Amino acid sequence: MSSENEQSAEPGAGAPEQLALIRETVRRAKVPRAKPRTWRGAPLAGELPVARVLVNKGVLHLDQYFDYAVPEELDADARPGVRVRVRFGAGGRNVQGGRREGGGLIDGFIVERRADSDYQGALAAIASVVSPEPVLGPELLALCRAVADRYAGSLADVLQLAVPPRNARAESKPSPDPLPPPPPPEPGSWERYGQGPAFLRALAEGGAPRAVWSALPGPHWPAEIAGAVAATLSSGRGALVVVPDGRAAGRVDAALTEALGAGRHALLTAESGPEKRYRQWLAVRRGSVRAVVGTRAAMFAPVQDLGLVVIWDDGDSSHSDDNAPFPHVREVLELRAAQGRCGFLLGGTSCTVEAAQLVESGWALPLLADRERLRRAAPLIRTVGDGELARDGAARSARLPSLAWGTVRDGLRNGPVLVQVPRRGYAPRLACERCRTPARCRHCAGPLQAPDQQDLNCAWCGRAERSWHCAQCGANRLRAQIVGARRTAEELGRAFPAVPVRTSGRDHILDAVPDAPALVVSTPGAEPVAEGGYAAALLLDGWAMLGRPDLRAGEEALRRWTAASALVRGQDEGGTVVIVAEPTERAVQALVRWDPAGFARRELAERAELGFPPVSRMASVTGPAEALAVFLRTAGLPPEAEILGPVPVPVPSAGPGRPRRPGDAPPGETWERALVRVVPGRGAALARALKSALAARTAKGATDPIRIRIDPPDIG
Repeated sequence: MSSENEQSAEPGAGAPEQLALIRETVRRAKVPRAKPRTWRGAPLAGELPVARVLVNKGVLHLDQYFDYAVPEELDADARPGVRVRVRFGAGGRNVQGGRREGGGLIDGFIVERRADSDYQGALAAIASVVSPEPVLGPELLALCRAVADRYAGSLADVLQLAVPPRNARAESKPSPDPLPPPPPPEPGSWERYGQGPAFLRALAEGGAPRAVWSALPGPHWPAEIAGAVAATLSSGRGALVVVPDGRAAGRVDAALTEALGAGRHALLTAESGPEKRYRQWLAVRRGSVRAVVGTRAAMFAPVQDLGLVVIWDDGDSSHSDDNAPFPHVREVLELRAAQGRCGFLLGGTSCTVEAAQLVESGWALPLLADRERLRRAAPLIRTVGDGELARDGAARSARLPSLAWGTVRDGLRNGPVLVQVPRRGYAPRLACERCRTPARCRHCAGPLQAPDQQDLNCAWCGRAERSWHCAQCGANRLRAQIVGARRTAEELGRAFPAVPVRTSGRDHILDAVPDAPALVVSTPGAEPVAEGGYAAALLLDGWAMLGRPDLRAGEEALRRWTAASALVRGQDEGGTVVIVAEPTERAVQALVRWDPAGFARRELAERAELGFPPVSRMASVTGPAEALAVFLRTAGLPPEAEILGPVPVPVPSAGPGRPRRPGDAPPGETWERALVRVVPGRGAALARALKSALAARTAKGATDPIRIRIDPPDIG
C-alpha cells in the first residue's frame, strides 16, 4: 500500500481539502447565496424592487420615509403594512456589490412598494420581514400622520401608540369568521331623549350623525351606548367606543354582550394581557369583529368600514396620553369622524368646554332630555356653605355638618350611602380655620403639613414652623384643608358603629357594592356602582376642589360631582346629595340645577373673551431657561403668535421613590415654561413651526431638552 493510500485511510485526513473545495465551489457558483445581513449580490424583486420604509426612530429630523431594496426572496412577504428589520445609520461610503452595508438593525414598517427610488445613491436591502401580517393599513397610516402633524410629533411615536407589540403566538392563530349584521335595535331608553330615536335611525340607515350627548343620571348609559353600536352594526359598518378606564369598559362590554351576543365585539384594555389584546386587535384588523370597546389606546383601533366613534366622559384625564406627542382621545376621534365621514357621539353626565364648542360651532348637535324628565332622574341637591358651617357646632367639632349627618342617617335606612372626599390619606395639607387660606411656608411658600398630627413643617424645604399665623386674617388656628378617605372612614365608623364602612381609592378600587346599608367612602373617580343606586351621597370639601390653581378647576369639580351624583337614585326614589361648598359658586349652582351644559357654555364665552383654550390654540414649551429662550427666539413662530412667560416650572412635591410625571424637570434642575398662543385657524401653522424648530435643533445635536405639548390639559 502506498503512503498516499495510507494517509487517505486515516480518519479525517482529507477534511481540510474537502472543505476548501466546497468553499471554492460556492464562490464560483453562478447564483450567489443570499446573505440575510446585507443580501450582497442577491437578485432584487422583479417588480417594484424598492420599498419605502418608515423606520422606528422617534426623532423629529428623521420623520420621513427611507427607501430600501427588496431582495427577491422577500418579495412575497414584503408587502405594504408589514413589519420589517432594516439597517440604519451606515452612511453613504460603505457600499459593496451595489448595496449599502453596515448600520444597526432597527424595526420599521413598509409603507409602499415602488418601481424606482428618488434617492440616487446605493440602497441598503431590507434585512428581514418580521411577519407577513400587514398591520399598518392606509387608513391607519393617514390617521397617524394627521395626529403627528396636529401635535407637532413624529409619525414613529404615534405608530408606537397605534400598533401594539407583536405576539407571535396570537398572530399564528386564525381569527373567527365574521358574523352577519344584527337587526336594527329598538330605541329603548334612548326614547328619553328628544332626538334619541332619530339618532339611532340615522345610524341604522348608514348616516353619519354627530352629537354631544348629555346623559341622564342613572345606570342606563352603557346600554344606550350599546344601542348606538348595534344600530351602526345593523348598517354593515363598524363602531368604536373609548372609555376612561377598565371599570367603564367592563360595563360597556357587558351591555354589548347582552345587546349583540358573543363574538360581535372586541374588548381592548391593558388588563387583557399582551397576547389576548393583540389577538383581539388582529381580529379587528382582519374584519372578523366590527365593534370595539376599550380604553385610551383603542382610539387607533383599525375598525373596518367605521361608521361610529364614541367617547365617554371626555373630561377625564385618562383620555390624554402621557407619551409623546400626547394626543387626546377626543381630538383623535374627531379626526377619524372627519376623515372617515362616520358618526360621532361624545357623551357624559357632565359637559366639557370643548364639547360645548363643538355644539356652538355647529360641528355637532346637542342630544338632551327635557327638563321635566331630568328633574325626575336626578337626585335632590342640597348645599352647605360657610355660613351654615360657622353656625353648626357639629361641623366645627367633627368637620361634617348636621345636615350631612342627618342625610347619612336617613339614607342608611334605605340602602348604601356614598361619601366623596377629594384626596386620600391623613390631612396632607392645612389651611386657616377662619378664612380657609392655605397655610404656606414663610421661607419658600411651600405647603405646610403635619405628618405626625403635631409638628408643622414645609413639604418643600422641610423647615419647621413653630409660630404660624394666617397672613390674610391673622388667625393662628389651622384645620385640615382636605381630610382623606381613611380619616373620613374612621370618623364615620365611630359615628355609625353598626354600619359597615368600605373605602375605594387608588390602592384598592371597588367595582360595585350591594344594595344594603353601608357607608362607601371614595376618592373622585373611584366611586363603585351600587346595585339599585345609592340612597344618598355626601360631597365633602367642595371648596378645596374649586380652589385649585387651574383654569379647569370649576369644570373639573363639576364633572367629579355630577359623576358621583349620577350614581344616586332619582328624586322619585328619595335620592339626596349634600355638597359642602359655597352655594353662590357657579359650579355649585350648575350642580343644583343639573345644568353642566349651561356651565360649559358660560365658561366657553369667558374663555373666548380672554383668548384661552379651546377658543385659541396653545402650546406649552418647557426646558432649561437659556435653551428655552434661544428656542423661542429662533423658532420662526407665526407673526400673530403671543408668548406668555416664561415662568419657573413648579417643583413637584412628590415624595422619595415616587415616579416623576411627564414634563417634570430632572432632580436638581430648574426649568421654565412658556405658553405660545395663536388665534383660531392658526394651530396647524404653530405646530409646524414648533416641530420644524425642534427638528433643526435635534439635527444639530443640542443636548438641553426642550419639550413641546400642543393644547396642554393643565395650564394653571
